[in-house]
Amino acid sequence: MAIEIIGTGRAVPPKKVSNDELAKMVDTTDEWIRSHTGIGNRHFADESTACSDIAAEAAINALAMAAGYTGDDPAQRDKAAAEAAQTIDIIIVATVTADYYGTPSTACLVQHKIGAKKAGAFDLSAGCTGFVYGLDTAAGLLLSDPQRKRALVIGAEILSKVMNWEDRKTCVLFGDGAGAAVIEKTDAQGRTGLIKTLLYADGSGADSLVMRRGGTRNPFKKGEVIDSPICVEMNGQEVYNFAVGAMFDTITALMESNNLSIDDIAWIVPHQANARIVKAARIRLHIPEEKFYMNIEEYANTSGATIPLALDEMNRGGLIKKGDLILTVGFGGGLTYGGNIIIW
Repeated sequence: MAIEIIGTGRAVPPKKVSNDELAKMVDTTDEWIRSHTGIGNRHFADESTACSDIAAEAAINALAMAAGYTGDDPAQRDKAAAEAAQTIDIIIVATVTADYYGTPSTACLVQHKIGAKKAGAFDLSAGCTGFVYGLDTAAGLLLSDPQRKRALVIGAEILSKVMNWEDRKTCVLFGDGAGAAVIEKTDAQGRTGLIKTLLYADGSGADSLVMRRGGTRNPFKKGEVIDSPICVEMNGQEVYNFAVGAMFDTITALMESNNLSIDDIAWIVPHQANARIVKAARIRLHIPEEKFYMNIEEYANTSGATIPLALDEMNRGGLIKKGDLILTVGFGGGLTYGGNIIIW
């Protein structure tokens, strides 16, 4: 028995904002952003678009592929996706930018939008490691019940709406987007599908990357004058140091857990918060640059969407072949980190 990815999809808002355009809004430059982060562009949702909207769009693309449709006709795509949605047993949305605080979950909204009437649905909060956590959680739920066969795992973020646009060192880093994967429990024999997941957390670093306002720690008080919105706050140096170590430790542990050499690995798909983080970890690991799939220049940091968005881009672009061994590695708020071994 195996847990295999049978469909991928992504959704990115059409509005692309270059570094030069961002410099008209924030005191920064293209040169500073590129040299410090590797980012050139990011995509921002419009005022009417919420997390569930792009999550559902990514899901529809993944469902259509799972049903065998990869063409360009929207009507045919939607028809195929609607049929595949009826086969989904579990929906997990990994996000830190849910449509609503607490309830309803974004996953329930997606469940309704795509018409997956038989599916249970819930959100998962693990920051930028959310998709890594989500894959393992979905796999466990499928394996725990003989009646469950398929799950939909989505990473989706509208980070542009939780940025402090006066904090130029943080707001330039993030973008909006979503990625999705349909996973299926199959009777495949041998090594295929989701082989191994390692999950870690370090709550002692929680204050390094936090959204303080609005929760039970800092609730709204009657008569309070709110001088700052609910937004991401980040200690960049602390997060950088954590992330480099987390990437190093996770990739090392994944390789050791299955006696892998670098020659066994077709691709490493990392969460991309900053190109310098990936470079620093890669150098410490002595892994060639071409083993890492990077698209941060186009999308910036899309948090939980980074890894599934990249997987779909690679899958549809023909970069992943049947039998390829892929490592994913994530790190983010919580603090959380971890990774998957996937044989495509």
